[in-house]
Amino acid sequence: MEPKKNPKSNVGRNSSLYFAVGLLLMLFLAYYAINYRTYDKSEIELAKLDVEEEIEEEIPITQQIQVPPPPPPPPAAPEVIEIVEDEEVIEETVIESTEVDQETEIVEVEEIEVETIEEDVEVPFAVIENVPVFPGCEKGSNAKKKKCMSEKIAKFVNRKFDVDLASELGLSGRQRISVLFKIDKTGSITGIRARAPHPGLEKEAKRVIGLLPKMKPGKQRGKPVTVPYSLPIVFQVQD
Repeated sequence: MEPKKNPKSNVGRNSSLYFAVGLLLMLFLAYYAINYRTYDKSEIELAKLDVEEEIEEEIPITQQIQVPPPPPPPPAAPEVIEIVEDEEVIEETVIESTEVDQETEIVEVEEIEVETIEEDVEVPFAVIENVPVFPGCEKGSNAKKKKCMSEKIAKFVNRKFDVDLASELGLSGRQRISVLFKIDKTGSITGIRARAPHPGLEKEAKRVIGLLPKMKPGKQRGKPVTVPYSLPIVFQVQD
């Protein structure tokens, strides 16, 4: 028969609880021992402290510069009064009356001719009411006259312009010349300007534009006006 143990006599039944309590106690003691601080005790004699003593700051001694007073103003010059004898005779201007009476002759004034100075008005080609008419473009509406004029000028320039000049000048590739001229109130070509990669091309462009025929001038509000016209000339130099 196996003997039965009394549960109260079992020592190991609460061992985990005891272990936890003991571990907690050891951790507390170790933490207290690490954070424990000691201080040196020294006696401070309050009678030796001089609280009222102030720190004296040494201020450097600077010399004050005496600025001399400004010099007194020069004495005023005495006024010299020159006495001039009253010998000059002043002629009085007599203002004649412009009033007329019955005996005054009335002169008849002839008609005054007022000379009107006409201003040289310029109207752009794109907005002018009546465009300049190139010879052969007299028929059709204003838009058709514009188109006809542009085509006629382009054909004229292509026929007259010397494209071989560019290769003679040593140029190659695509060349562009911007030309600007005016069609004045009489229909003549004036104010020719050109911009090109070479002065020789500019001279040739001016020569060709100067050969354009005289046109019928453009009109704005029924009056002849000057019309500026721009023309780009583009061609390829044949290698």
